[in-house]
Amino acid sequence: MTPRLSLAGSGTLLAIVVQCLALATPVQAVTGHSRVDITGDYRYAYHEPETAAEARQHACREALHQAIGTSAAVREQTASIVDSKLFHTLVYTLASKHVTDEQIVQQSEQGRTVYCKVTAVFHADEVERVLIAQTTGGTEPGLDHNRALKIVSAHEDPDGTLVIVYQALKRLDWLGTAYQGTLRESADVMVDFYDDQGILVRSSGHPARKTPTGDDVMNPGEMGTLKIAKPLNAKTYRVWVVK
Repeated sequence: MTPRLSLAGSGTLLAIVVQCLALATPVQAVTGHSRVDITGDYRYAYHEPETAAEARQHACREALHQAIGTSAAVREQTASIVDSKLFHTLVYTLASKHVTDEQIVQQSEQGRTVYCKVTAVFHADEVERVLIAQTTGGTEPGLDHNRALKIVSAHEDPDGTLVIVYQALKRLDWLGTAYQGTLRESADVMVDFYDDQGILVRSSGHPARKTPTGDDVMNPGEMGTLKIAKPLNAKTYRVWVVK
């Protein structure tokens, strides 16, 4: 799944983005040094084996992504970008590293559908800095790590299967020992699929194991491979781990 740009190259994209920056006039509340107050909400229907707690966490995370992605400060500065993977990586980076004062202002649950509304603050000038880093050669989008697990690579095979290679940074023990369950959240490989409009199609978590169905121990440094069938209407994806 290779991202494509409709522009000739990153230099052209960067020039257009910088031009957009000069013309942008955010309509949202901006005070001080480009401070932007944002609000977003997200409704999510989950299915087993995902739990209600995991679904609530996912809904609040996507609500924050929606708040950032739909803000005038971001939309005006990324109007020329047609590469949805680049856009989602920008939003993810802003959400994970450049947001402050995040608050959950409303949550509800009805059956297997959860709802979350959040407010937060970020600075509009961070959009330019992060976007320039991405378009002039930064780290590969989609790769991620936490204290227990590292995503080494992710690519799509010709048959549409997403192949993810990961590495254990700590001992991951899925046997019936004292370790059981203690690393389950932090050692999950998370995968989000998006359609051609950038709308989330499916989100799922997969326990990091040495073999797909085994309860085998992964020692630090050992590698594992996960293969996931891509949904028919999915165009882009994001592979990540819970922090």
